[in-house]
Amino acid sequence: MFITLEGPEGGGKTTQAQRLAAWLREMGKNVLAVREPGGTQISDAIRRILLDSNSSNMDARAELLLFCASRAQLVSEKIRPHLAQGGIVVCDRFADSTLAYQGYARGLNLTFLRSLVDFATSGLTPDLTLLLDIDVTAGLRRKAADEEWNRLDAEEVDFHARVRNGYHTLAAAEPRRWAIINADRALDIVADEIHHVVSAALTTVTDMRE
Repeated sequence: MFITLEGPEGGGKTTQAQRLAAWLREMGKNVLAVREPGGTQISDAIRRILLDSNSSNMDARAELLLFCASRAQLVSEKIRPHLAQGGIVVCDRFADSTLAYQGYARGLNLTFLRSLVDFATSGLTPDLTLLLDIDVTAGLRRKAADEEWNRLDAEEVDFHARVRNGYHTLAAAEPRRWAIINADRALDIVADEIHHVVSAALTTVTDMRE
């Protein structure tokens, strides 16, 4: 099963991804936890370029292609092999981030983006996507205390609002894949809801395979 966590900045995706992976391992599952951009030597090198505050003049097309290059390597080197072994992958961001950030927020053509994403991932789609939703202002306030404040975090509030709206548009278009989680709550409460959603999804997948 392939599970992704998405959402605007400050929603706690990284923390919840780590907690989810640990919870699944406690259940005896074979879990690979990865993040985007990153996850391989090549992808991590691309991540440093993408998030560097000194890259503030990066063209939107260059940004798009770098994200997709990082993703292509991660899918090929880590995600697909683990899924092929019957394992579970938990990914902190994936292809939907490209549609939300470079599509809805930057204004690049969504039809083209979908085609490029499909090429970069060889058609890989998550089984379940958790949208950790939070008000943009509240999320950025949270992120401001984070030492990893980066180039994308520094975008204008309107940019982040477009990202959030984009995520909601994506979730509305595929309600069976997406679960919207209110991330503006205590970590344990959010984690409990995630566990409930993932448990239900795992049961569904098991029943289908049987």
